Amino acid sequence: MYARVLAGDASYNGRFFMGVLTTGIYCLPACKARKPKPGNVRFFPTCEAAREAGLRACKKCHPDDFARGADPVLETVESLVAEVRTAPANFPDARAIVRRSGFGSTRVFELFRQHYHTTPADLLLRARLDLATRHLLASDATLSEIALEAGFEALSAFHDNFRRLNGLTPTAYRALRDGGAFEIALPEGYLLPYLRRALSRDIHSLTERLEGDIYTAAVQLSTGPAVLTLRLSPRKIEVAQAFCLPSNHEAGWKPALLPELHALVVGLLGLDEDAAAFARLARKLGLARLVAGRPELRISRTPSVFDGLLWSIIGQQINFPFACLLKRRLVERAGTPLPGGLYAPPTPAAVAALEPADLLPLQYSRQKADYIITTARLIVSGKLDLAALATMSATRAERTLLAIRGLGPWSVNYLMMRSLGFPDCVPLGDTGVTSGLQALLKLEERPDVDATRRLMAVFSPYRSLATAHLWQFNQPIPT
Repeated sequence: MYARVLAGDASYNGRFFMGVLTTGIYCLPACKARKPKPGNVRFFPTCEAAREAGLRACKKCHPDDFARGADPVLETVESLVAEVRTAPANFPDARAIVRRSGFGSTRVFELFRQHYHTTPADLLLRARLDLATRHLLASDATLSEIALEAGFEALSAFHDNFRRLNGLTPTAYRALRDGGAFEIALPEGYLLPYLRRALSRDIHSLTERLEGDIYTAAVQLSTGPAVLTLRLSPRKIEVAQAFCLPSNHEAGWKPALLPELHALVVGLLGLDEDAAAFARLARKLGLARLVAGRPELRISRTPSVFDGLLWSIIGQQINFPFACLLKRRLVERAGTPLPGGLYAPPTPAAVAALEPADLLPLQYSRQKADYIITTARLIVSGKLDLAALATMSATRAERTLLAIRGLGPWSVNYLMMRSLGFPDCVPLGDTGVTSGLQALLKLEERPDVDATRRLMAVFSPYRSLATAHLWQFNQPIPT
């Protein structure tokens, strides 16, 4: 138990409580306070037992609240973030967020990093851009009016930040309402060879293919399956699409879905990640070799959260080629054939309609088949809302996913970084991460889970990008 305390292992919160005899308080195992000496510690099965021993609850980790399922500090932060996202213009800067919170500045930054993997200033910027994005599509107001309503004091700041995170100017984004092909500008130094590698991980994939500079993928959008085509070049990505409806295979542009398609492509490209900030952090830590030759490396996100969820379950404790084989067999069994030879990925409803016995002939273990189908049924029943996960706090999303049978810390953190875009995740136990750390730090052996957690802590709040770099650290440079 003391080892779990030293590791700050949040998975043990509630399984026991730690009493510190010298201070007279009791805490959760993962409390962020300074770790006590072993001789000053006593462990308790419940909060009541700790109080009977004369101890009082810690005001930093709030063990009583955790024990009864409440988390008032998290709820306070979530309410504050909801205010910022609803009316960002009411917050002139990050200092206004601190004042509204009722906490001190240091505490607010700590809470935002812990629960949202960001800073108050960056969350405010993205809230302004999200509001402006909605207004660009829904109104005919001028760009100046939209920028002002979102809280931007200068039109140039609105324009520059919008283009940086979206690959389009505000004017070009508004033009999506009219339909037609569009182009996304890539940032200076964007690593196109690494994108190619990410888009062709499974050369036998039934849902996507990369042929020269043309990437074609079958995806599920809100109205059904679609075929997406990207033309890759070092400075821009040209986007075209043809919608294929299962009933009559009618193809054509549907302007109303272009913003959805744009968001999907931005995720594939990883445009909204702060690669430069992570590269600066790595150099500051004296680990420039981690980012050498790839300071602009980004995480290419999965086309949908459900696709990432399937990968996170299928890929558990098996090698990558076999995981690809199992995924292809599931696509053949539950996906939608489209013109051109591709399959649209399975929907939750299609997977939920299966029985575990349907997947056993495809070399799925009974346990893996049960996890996949049971999770799909949770989605179909509305008990698991995939769309809501990305807007939750990282803490809430992690707790929601960990409560699902079949999803452990590796699966949840993989899903959060690869599909939901949370920037401070580590898929603990991942062999690519541990092998990368061993090579990077010249360790005699690969670190275990606790050592990985400690070693990766220095990269916060960019541990997702650190993970991506470690995955590439021992790999040949793509051309």
